[in-house]
Amino acid sequence: MHALPFALLFLAQQSALPQANPISRVVISPAARTVRAGDTVQFSAQAYDASGAVLPNAKIRFGGGGSGAIDTTGKVVASAIGKMPIVAVATVPGSKPVVERREIEIIPAPAARVDIRIAPTKLVVGQQARVEAVGYSRANDRAVDPIQWTSSAPRIVRVEDGLITAVAAGRATLTAAAGTAKATVTVQVIPNTITSLTIAPARPKVRTGDVVKFTARTRSSSGDVSGLTPTWAMQGNGVIDAEGTFVAYDPGPIVVTATLGNRSASTIVEVEERDIRRPVSIVGRLPRTEFTTAEVWIHPNGKVAYLGTHGGGDRVYTIDISNPATPTVVDSVVMNTRLVNDVMTDKAGTVLIMTREGAADRKNGIVIASLEDPLRPKIISEFTEGVTAGVHSAFVYTQPNHGTHIYLTNDGTGAVHIIDINDPKNPKEVAQWRTTNRPDAGRYVHDIDVQDGLLYASYWDDGLVILDIGKGLKGGSPSNPQIVTQFKYNLDSLYRQVEAESGPGFTRGTHTAWRHRNYVFIADEVYRASQVKGAKDESADRMYGTLQVIDVSDIEAPKSVAWYTPENGGVHNVWVSGDTLYMGAYDGGFRVFDVSGELKGDLRAQGREIAFVSTADMQGKIQNQTMTWGVVVNPADGLAYVNDFYNGLWIVRVEPRGAPVP
Repeated sequence: MHALPFALLFLAQQSALPQANPISRVVISPAARTVRAGDTVQFSAQAYDASGAVLPNAKIRFGGGGSGAIDTTGKVVASAIGKMPIVAVATVPGSKPVVERREIEIIPAPAARVDIRIAPTKLVVGQQARVEAVGYSRANDRAVDPIQWTSSAPRIVRVEDGLITAVAAGRATLTAAAGTAKATVTVQVIPNTITSLTIAPARPKVRTGDVVKFTARTRSSSGDVSGLTPTWAMQGNGVIDAEGTFVAYDPGPIVVTATLGNRSASTIVEVEERDIRRPVSIVGRLPRTEFTTAEVWIHPNGKVAYLGTHGGGDRVYTIDISNPATPTVVDSVVMNTRLVNDVMTDKAGTVLIMTREGAADRKNGIVIASLEDPLRPKIISEFTEGVTAGVHSAFVYTQPNHGTHIYLTNDGTGAVHIIDINDPKNPKEVAQWRTTNRPDAGRYVHDIDVQDGLLYASYWDDGLVILDIGKGLKGGSPSNPQIVTQFKYNLDSLYRQVEAESGPGFTRGTHTAWRHRNYVFIADEVYRASQVKGAKDESADRMYGTLQVIDVSDIEAPKSVAWYTPENGGVHNVWVSGDTLYMGAYDGGFRVFDVSGELKGDLRAQGREIAFVSTADMQGKIQNQTMTWGVVVNPADGLAYVNDFYNGLWIVRVEPRGAPVP
């Protein structure tokens, strides 16, 4: 979980003093309510009395938070696109503070580059096609500058509002411009001598969610004509893109059509239900009532689980799961902390890493325990240097050429710290890495996943960042991490419904990532800005979020190709085993998905959900409410160990298809 501080607002809640307040109003200057990301703006404020005179003895202090950083003098550094509420608090001796609030919208900086996404390079006379381009700022934010298309030869290719028309044979250069940034593509137009157009495959039979790549064969009197891209369309519920990649959401016959100039061809796709629903059973249950609970991890021996604590929690439970029907707390590691968000062992199961936030002595960082007896961890060291602000997440990873390192997040600076624990009793930092487009106060890295020499950092406002820490793509290593790519997206735009339902200033960011085949699954954590007015308990609040599927087959050009957005609840932590994705969906419960084959479009609409469990009962810390945090699948028994923030640990079996219902 992540929350952004709003300093000084407590002053507005102080009780009124008995004497009359000389401050009538507070005025913030300048009047600007829009700031470009990356810019710095100095705000000031003055207090006035009822007659309109300035009060020279009034003291002004600023505060705020959200998508930027502000100091007490009113200096704002606009770091991430989104909304940023600020406050000016005016006080005079002996009187109640007066607060003036303002909301600043941080918008993208001007476009520094333009990427052409869709543009056919070969057309026949009379053909029309769509073109698409996107502008990006230097910080890799999607720019708001409108795209202007022009053609170097309108008599050959005419372009208007993103639609091009092939007028006559020849060549033309199309230019997409956003501000001063430009990109070009050359289009060839050939005479329309097409005599036939056919689609392959013909009459395919698929399930909902299966991806079909259609191609069109074009022929003239002299033979095949290559390089042409028809315009694709479908009649039914699903999607087909400009390249002919198709996926259906509903069963039934769907007509797919390719059009090329004055020629068209159609085929019918027979679509069946995906039919993958499976029953589940609850194998074991371990409620926790003293604290809410955080991450769960399974020791490599498959017989011990570790469960962190939240909400003032100062311990990690060690749980005997040798009999998953009766999970039993055997021991706990108690630390100076109020939150142990993340727990993880190394691959060999020799050490346990625990993160700390909220320590009484403000020395947070991480704690390292040895696991000679996995049920009874023994603290052997800690690492706090430079990370005393808190560590939210950590990942332990071993490489043959580099040994074992911990990759951890810094709550204070948003940096990734890399700690050598080849001697776990003497951990030492070997490197740091952070995004460079924002100040420390405006940067946040939430989670880290490391696979096959690549680090996947969920960088909140900065999206997904992939680093080479030993893969060899960019010459990176643990002591010299190198950026491979970044995938950013407009969070405010994606979650505009949350602002509509709860008001501006809601909290959202890239929360977690998991690499699977040529995809990275990224999940966003999204909180409402305010509770439902007049409601209480579970009806007062809910989580939001979207799971995006990012295609990294070209890792330096990642693209979002599929998504899952729950009807109710959010998305939090995920685990992928085989072709199955397991998810903690917060108040949306525990969910299991089929992620086999190629992925495209709306995964929920395709019927890819396999199973669901509501992890709520009357035994938890908060009764009868679901807040499913995440899941770990134990290779030893194939069971899903599901941790619920309110309700402790659930052990779930996804039954085989066709299993009898008892």
